[in-house]
Order: sequence, then C-alpha cells, then structure tokens
Amino acid sequence: MTDPTETVLANATLVLPEGVMRGALVLREGVIAEIREGGTVPAGGEDFEGDLLAPGLIELHTDNLERHIEPRPKVTWPHAAALIAHDAELCSVGITTVFDALRVGSIRFSGMRGDYREYARALADELLEMRARDGFRISHYIHLRAETCSETLLEELAKFGPGDRVGIVSLMDHTPGARQFRDISKLRDYVIGKHGLSEEGFAEHVASQRALRAAFGPAHEVGAVAAARHFGAVLASHDDTTAEQVAASKAHGVRFAEFPTTYEAAEACHAQGISVMMGAPNLIRGGSHSGNVAAADLAEAGLLDILSSDYVPSALLSAALMLGDIWGDVARGLATVTAAPARAVGLVDRGRLAVGLRADVIRAHRIEQTAGLRGVWVRGRRVG
Repeated sequence: MTDPTETVLANATLVLPEGVMRGALVLREGVIAEIREGGTVPAGGEDFEGDLLAPGLIELHTDNLERHIEPRPKVTWPHAAALIAHDAELCSVGITTVFDALRVGSIRFSGMRGDYREYARALADELLEMRARDGFRISHYIHLRAETCSETLLEELAKFGPGDRVGIVSLMDHTPGARQFRDISKLRDYVIGKHGLSEEGFAEHVASQRALRAAFGPAHEVGAVAAARHFGAVLASHDDTTAEQVAASKAHGVRFAEFPTTYEAAEACHAQGISVMMGAPNLIRGGSHSGNVAAADLAEAGLLDILSSDYVPSALLSAALMLGDIWGDVARGLATVTAAPARAVGLVDRGRLAVGLRADVIRAHRIEQTAGLRGVWVRGRRVG
C-alpha cells in the first residue's frame, strides 16, 4: 500500500545521472523521497509501462513569451492572458523551469522598426505579479537580453534589481557583419523578408546599427557585465564567432555561450571552461537558419553541453533524445536539457533524479524521431 500523502511513479525507465534503470520514484512533500529499483507497481502507484521518467526540462533562452505578447506583427495581446498561455505551452512540452528572455536596450526611432521600444520592466512586473498570485504551473525566472547596439540599455538595466529573479544577463551584439550575421547576405535575406524593407531601407538599417555600436557598444558591454553582478545573475555571451571574442567573454566572467556561430568559437569555449549552448531547432532541422555551424557537428565533436528550444518550445525534448541517439547514451542526451542547464545557472535543487531534489519530473515516450509527453509534475503535483 502507498501512503496517501505521497505519489509513486512506478515501472518506469528512470533517466538517472549515471544512466537508465527500470524503477520507481516516490514523491513526497514536493521532493524526490525515494528511488526504487525494479518494475513492481504498488497499489495506488502509477504504472509508467516502461516510459521514460526524467527530470523536468530547464530552458535558459526562449523568445516564446514575446510571440504570445505579439502573436502577429503590430498585434498586441493582453499580457495576463499571454503569460498564462506561454506558461501552459511550456508545461505541455515538459519544461518545468524557464528563464524568460526579455530585451533590454531600445532604439527611440528605427527606420526598420519604429516600435523598437522599451517593454522589459513593465512586462517583468506583470510576470512577477502573476507568479506571486500562483498563476503559473511551472517555475519562471527572468533572462535579460542586453542589446549593446541600442540607445537606452543602461537606463533600462537600472530599473532592475537583485529582487527581480533575474537569473541570466546575456550580452547581445547584433552589429551587421559580425557574430550571428557575419554574412551580410544572410542578414539581408532575413531583414528584408521579415520587415519588407527596400534595398535602400536595408542599407540605412546596416548603417544605423553600426553607428549605434560605435557610439554605445563598449560602454554598454561594461555596464551589462556590472549589472549582472549587481543582480546576482549568471552572465552569458551570445553568438561568439572567434577565439578572440571567446577570450573577451571569459574575461567578463561568462559562464555559458549561447549559440556560438563557428566550430572555432565552440572549441575555444571548451578550452576556456565556458559551456556551449546550441539551439534545438538547429539540431532538428539539420543546420542553422543563419548559415552558422550545425549543432550536430558540435555534438559529434563533443563540443555541445546545453540545448535551448530558442523559438520552438516543443523542440527541446525531441532534440535531447536525438542527442542521446547520436551519443548512444540517452542519459547524456537528456542531461543537456536538465542537469547541464541547471548547473550553468547554479540551480542546485533540480535537474537530476536524486533523493532530496525538487520533484519536477516528466513522463515521455518515443514516437519515431520525436517525443510524446504523457505527464508533468512540479514539486510533486501533477500539472500536465
């Protein structure tokens, strides 16, 4: 018989740090209380029928909230409804901890986007209020994307403080011809396709972005690094391309690199002790939409540590299983979306199936090359 105050998830394929094992978890008072070996299903236990039982997924960089806030260009949606829908979508794909990416650093007027305005502080207030009212199913932190090619970065960062659950500050440099869009032709295709600019409008955009970098970039970078320390947040780099850029990231105290664009940069990150994060869509699609290094190539070289769903939340679990196939080790693949991101941001209470850790867990099974989710528990309570 089971204790009515506990939950027993039994006859599962447990994804443990050291490998997989047929067994059961006992969840009690919000934590993992016991790990049992074997396929026995006690009375009152939930029979997993061999399905995977893994830690809840941890997402460090997603723009998904912005998509819910603005479901179509120039169409804004009520923020409370957008926050709840975003939270429910992430829960539905097994993400139990998320660092919601909010842009800081605006351009008061842009020929490409006249509405490239400040929004992060107000949206963060609504997110924190929703959390305080127990409106979310999963755990939310804030990730501030610090746009160095902007006019207002430092004044926007000054509106945040140590009490705002800012877990990550990432250094963003979208100067045309550098980093993500080192190939200007790729940037041209992206910007003209997305925003409908003319060739003249695109040229003006490139010139204005380069001017912003020249005027504000160095000071903004220094200020963002200082802000991360003030918040107690982890610092991340973004789109490192060269070994020199990685060395600069290391000097700033960067803990993980988001989407390095070249093999050279990923290799330099590992040499410097910086974890490498790549996008799950890159892995699933077989390459980068920007023409940068393929995630699969870095995985095969042992240079990939963390996956992010980036712009497709449902990609995270499937991509982790794909990595398990590439490496012949499902536990190692799942660690890129559980233990590794937890370690990168200093969350010591989750990300692994271990006694005493938070009972954030998921039930999943394989459907050909993708993953089907059958259950989500947060702090031992079923939420999906």
